[in-house]
Amino acid sequence: MRNKIKKYLNMFKNFNLFKKIKNIFNYQIVKIFFISFLTILITIAILFAIFWHYRTRVFNYIANNYITNGEISKKEPVFIEKIAEAPIVPTIPEEKKVEVDTVITAVKKAKPAVVSIVVSKEVPQYSVSYKDESVTDQFGNTIPDLFLTTPVYTPNGTKKQELGSGSGFLISSDGLIVTNRHVVDTTDAIYTVLLNNGKEYTATVLARDSVLDVAIIKINATNLPYLQFADSDKLEVGESVVAIGNALGEFKNTVSTGVVSGLSRSLSASGGSGYQEFLYKVIQTDAAINPGNSGGPLLNLKGEVVGINVALAQGSSNVGFSLPINSVKSVIDQVKKTGKISRPYVGIRYVKVTGDLKTKLNLSVDYGVLVAKGATASDVAVIPGSPAEKAGIVENDIILSINGVLLNQDNDFMSIIRDKKIGETLKLKILSNGVEKIVNVKLEAAADGQ
Repeated sequence: MRNKIKKYLNMFKNFNLFKKIKNIFNYQIVKIFFISFLTILITIAILFAIFWHYRTRVFNYIANNYITNGEISKKEPVFIEKIAEAPIVPTIPEEKKVEVDTVITAVKKAKPAVVSIVVSKEVPQYSVSYKDESVTDQFGNTIPDLFLTTPVYTPNGTKKQELGSGSGFLISSDGLIVTNRHVVDTTDAIYTVLLNNGKEYTATVLARDSVLDVAIIKINATNLPYLQFADSDKLEVGESVVAIGNALGEFKNTVSTGVVSGLSRSLSASGGSGYQEFLYKVIQTDAAINPGNSGGPLLNLKGEVVGINVALAQGSSNVGFSLPINSVKSVIDQVKKTGKISRPYVGIRYVKVTGDLKTKLNLSVDYGVLVAKGATASDVAVIPGSPAEKAGIVENDIILSINGVLLNQDNDFMSIIRDKKIGETLKLKILSNGVEKIVNVKLEAAADGQ
């Protein structure tokens, strides 16, 4: 009986063992199937990704090699979706192509005469050493402080350090260059001119204009290319122009194109060095004028100078300004003849009369300029000994017109005076204490700083 029981027990045990083996076997099959299925999916995904990446080449190859005109029959039309986008070569209208060719011609003509100006200065150089400090312990002994040292700076000569850069252009074969005054306004700086051919020269500042943002510098060289001037009074809004300059101080002779966006603009301009000036009757253009372009030429499509790039509107997109070359021609002629710039002046300090100022001060007119003193005691309304004082003009007088031209939004006092000549006599209509009168003012040369 016991043997039978043992036999049955052994059979039961073997049965459980068989079930375990069966379960393990089934698990291995499932595992192998799952891994195989996952491998197939990954392979398909990789193949699809490769196909999708090169789909354009594959479709083009099929289209070029297997789909021919003979295979596409009328009975069985084939509809092929757009499978590749071929590059479109734009067709330039003939008149536009002429303009493009003209821009290229203008640039080739003008570029050799455009220069880059690098401003640098000799600054002190120091070598640094460190001095060990000491402390006093509790017994009064002096011991080195391992954690405290003091730097000691010893003069070690000077080094040339770049301060800024700008642009300019040659106006004579013997090295005369026009640029902006604010480019060369540091009196003790070194100005290096880089020509288009790679040569470098040290420049001398001949003259800085006290009215316009213009300066004339010179390099010692001969047989140089130089630019011709156009008549900027004939410019029209919408006319194509080209700007060339040392963009951002890094990319010399950068070319940008645009149009004349506006004429006779007036604005207040300021720079990072703290200077501020008022610009009258300047040219507005959408040709990109970047920092570093200051002093470079604005050209017409003949390659002639119509303006000198002077400012850009911060925070705007392609709103730049240029001084009309006609307002600079007299300055250039003066420097060529006398080596300096002389400007006529009247000798008054003034504010423009507007509708708001009329209401505020209870004036009888809303145009002209009011002769007024400045914020400090030295800012007098009429400069002693000036042409204005000699003509009898006093504080609180209102100048209404110059030679019959009314002073209003379109006619600025300063812009009219700067175009006159030293020694010329002007007829000024004055409103003094409510009475209009005519006074004659003979213009004199302005001293430095006036």
